[in-house]
Amino acid sequence: KSLVDHIIMPPIGLLLGNVDFADWKIILKAATMEGGAEVPEVAISIGLFLNTIITFLIVALAVFWVVKGYNKMKEKFEKKEEAAAPPPAPSKEETLLTEIRDLLKK
Repeated sequence: KSLVDHIIMPPIGLLLGNVDFADWKIILKAATMEGGAEVPEVAISIGLFLNTIITFLIVALAVFWVVKGYNKMKEKFEKKEEAAAPPPAPSKEETLLTEIRDLLKK
């Protein structure tokens, strides 16, 4: 979250005219004073929602890269094991069938 909030979002805000997404909101009812107490505003925080979506997408992309790299390394390791392993010895059935084939050729 800190990476997105402090490193990635400031350049994006700068490109969009020094806008901080966290401040974007639609005010449904402004803050008022009633009976000496302040009633807070009622607002839809679009900017916080956008920040959360961007954070999620960046984290999802990072996880995707890690998993993709892991799978690629695993695949290379399995190919090396296959190349290094000698072929298995023929089973008894295969040996018997080979002998029968050779006898029929004679």
